[in-house]
Amino acid sequence: MTLPEGATVIDLRPEDLRAADPLGDLTARPVRAVSLQAIEDGAHGLTPDLGPLVVICERGVRSGLAARYLSADGLDARAYPGGVPALRVALRGDEAGGN
Repeated sequence: MTLPEGATVIDLRPEDLRAADPLGDLTARPVRAVSLQAIEDGAHGLTPDLGPLVVICERGVRSGLAARYLSADGLDARAYPGGVPALRVALRGDEAGGN
C-alpha cells in the first residue's frame, strides 16, 4: 500500500517506540502521534482538513480498530496493513522503483 497524496500519517505507537523509530524518518508526509485511547474517547483532535488519514501501529493490529473509530467520526481514515515493518518495506520498494 502506498501513502496517498496529501495524507497525514497517524502514529498509534507508544512514545518509546515513536522516539526509537520516528515515522518522520521514513516519510515526508505529516505524522501525528495519537493514542488509541484518545481515538476511542473521541478526544483525538483530528479534522478533515488533515486530508486522508493513514493509521499505523507497530504490527498492524490496532490500526484497523482506530481507523474504524475515525471513520465513524466522519474522517477519511484507513489502516496501514502490516504496521511499521510493512511501511518500511513499501517505502524501500518505492525508492528502488524511483518513486
